[in-house]
Amino acid sequence: MKRVEKPKAPVIGEGMVERDEAADIASLKSFLEPRAIAVIGASRKKGTIGNQLFHNILHQEFNGVVYPVNPHAEMVASVKTYPSVLDIPGMVDLAVVIVPAEDVLQVVEECGQKGIPSVVVISAGFAESGAEGKVRQERLLDTVRRYGMRLLGPNCMGIINTAPQVNMNATFSSVFPPIGNIAFSTQSGAFGLAILEYARSLNMGLSTFVSVGNNADVSSTDLLEYWQEDPATDIILLYLESFGKPRKFARVARSITPVKPIVAVKSGRTPAGSRAAASHTGALATAEVASEALFKQAGIIRVDTLEELFDIANLLSRQPIPSGNRVAILTNAGGPGIMTADACVARGLEFPDLSESTIAALKRFMPHQVSLANPIDMTAAANAEMYRRALDLLVQDNVVDIVIVIFIPPMLTDPGGVADAVREVAPQFRQHGKTIVASFMASPVDRLALGPGSAEKGGVPCYIFPESAAVALGRAYEYSEWLKRPKGRIVDLDGIDRQMAGEIITSAVERSQIRPFWLDTGSVIRLLNSYGINTVVSESAGTAGEASKAAKEIGFPVALKLNAASIVHKTEVGGVVLDLRSPKEVERAFVRMRERLEHDGFADEIFGVTVQQMISGGVEVIVGVTQDPSFGPLIMLGMGGIYTELFKDVTFRIHPLTDEDAREMVRSVKAYQLLAGWRGASPSDVGSLEELLLRISAMVEDLPQILELDLNPVKVLERGGGYVVVDARILLS
Repeated sequence: MKRVEKPKAPVIGEGMVERDEAADIASLKSFLEPRAIAVIGASRKKGTIGNQLFHNILHQEFNGVVYPVNPHAEMVASVKTYPSVLDIPGMVDLAVVIVPAEDVLQVVEECGQKGIPSVVVISAGFAESGAEGKVRQERLLDTVRRYGMRLLGPNCMGIINTAPQVNMNATFSSVFPPIGNIAFSTQSGAFGLAILEYARSLNMGLSTFVSVGNNADVSSTDLLEYWQEDPATDIILLYLESFGKPRKFARVARSITPVKPIVAVKSGRTPAGSRAAASHTGALATAEVASEALFKQAGIIRVDTLEELFDIANLLSRQPIPSGNRVAILTNAGGPGIMTADACVARGLEFPDLSESTIAALKRFMPHQVSLANPIDMTAAANAEMYRRALDLLVQDNVVDIVIVIFIPPMLTDPGGVADAVREVAPQFRQHGKTIVASFMASPVDRLALGPGSAEKGGVPCYIFPESAAVALGRAYEYSEWLKRPKGRIVDLDGIDRQMAGEIITSAVERSQIRPFWLDTGSVIRLLNSYGINTVVSESAGTAGEASKAAKEIGFPVALKLNAASIVHKTEVGGVVLDLRSPKEVERAFVRMRERLEHDGFADEIFGVTVQQMISGGVEVIVGVTQDPSFGPLIMLGMGGIYTELFKDVTFRIHPLTDEDAREMVRSVKAYQLLAGWRGASPSDVGSLEELLLRISAMVEDLPQILELDLNPVKVLERGGGYVVVDARILLS
């Protein structure tokens, strides 16, 4: 197989993308770095959003000018008001709108006339509230676009920027987080309030916080572009309910994650209902599957809960990303050490035996009853000095990448002293590129005492329960491994006849009177062959005699398979007969198949049969394609045959596939153990399967008419033998 790196897109196209991204970043500066803010709906009434938000801007001592706009009051918080933004004498970069939904359109119209580039609409009553609100939101967006403005919201809680040169709290939350290197975007305003409170309780510093609300215009993708270039941001946290434009989101995220980690929690993992699908692939491709594929390919750290989100952010913002997965646990209680070890192993971390020199040195100052196996249980007698000396040794041990310190305060040991010991040794771990975390269980010691201020790296993240540390470390290690992985490239493959493929599709579309429709068996085989995809030797037959003749030409044994208009699972209706070894057996099988189908009411579905060469041996897999309305083509690989939907041992990736995507897909399913040679069996030709995935990706790129595709089963033969597609179905639009 000849592989050639696919030529890059024309330079003019690349330039257009770069200009668009630069324009998006520039347009967000007036949101996050404004010099003058107008608060439209600023109120004197305590307990209202208009009062709280304006108070927050003033109280935080925003480094700019703020104008309250209220036609019914002369001043708010001792600041002169203006009846309209049009009456404000100076320039305004950002308008924050807090008026009833029915008044928003007129207010934003005036913002456009004033030349304000950015508008935050806090007000609710838009697309989230039903059909009428959806129309209102569309009209709002039309107004914004007509004036060339950008819109954040509606139905959001606003923006925070902790940078000293900005110092802006343009939200209705009174919590202003510490300065830090973490940026946060949320689609839920209610969660936003809780997020800011929790970040403050952890002394976790944020660079910026943005509530995007209904995502009408400014989205998480736009913010990613801004944060990619923001020197104050090292880590990005996302609470997502939807992606907006998933393909752009994936492209932008994939360019950021090699430099800045993105951690995301996405709601809506459980489908409310599954769509009717005509293929195995379509039935298995849920919205959750598509989301998971996007996260994997983009290198985004996905978590299940907001608590996990903060646990990982706490780790990444203060410690180096784990360079390996070898863990040592240092504890003064055996039970928590064992539980933490179990949690670590479940997440791909390992517990090596400590080096002989480390064990010998530990023996010199540890009580004789101490267990020096890993985890190291120093017992309740452990004091601060023992912790310090043990950590000094572990940081030098070459078999250790990560250390988890667990402390449960006994009566005679000062928790503050142990915290001091951990804090003093922490810089050595950073110097050696190693990761250290702690868990002070049931301890009165302030968990924040284990490191410097949250804006500084080098602090030790401290968790209430050590299992939380294990989860965070496991996720961080997965990200570390993703960073080491070759990024892959889209390859061009020889042996593809695109002209023939186009003619096959065009001819089929012209002949068919229905949409969508299944491509006939003969055309399916020719289409696959035009992309260099190996198919089993087959011939179509309309009668028993034709089937017998075809079998003789192919050579026995053969299989007989029904050609039907809409029957997907042919085995369930008796539409597949295997291992036929003579012309008479073929004829009898044909007659019996027809009789059975006519008896069961499928007479109108029968368009003859396909006679196929029997392929012995090989591991059966399924390769498929389905079109997701948001994500575009999804490509699937998994265990093939009749048990595909039962075991659901499948993996999906978003098109297009790189060579590394194909390699990873093959190795991410449990069936890979069979392909690699299970219990002494000969290894399969895995390389040819990777090539098949790339050829399917090329086909999907060229032929957007393909709605669904199932190659099931594909028999992957012994190494050097390639693969053979035994059965295939293609649905066209």
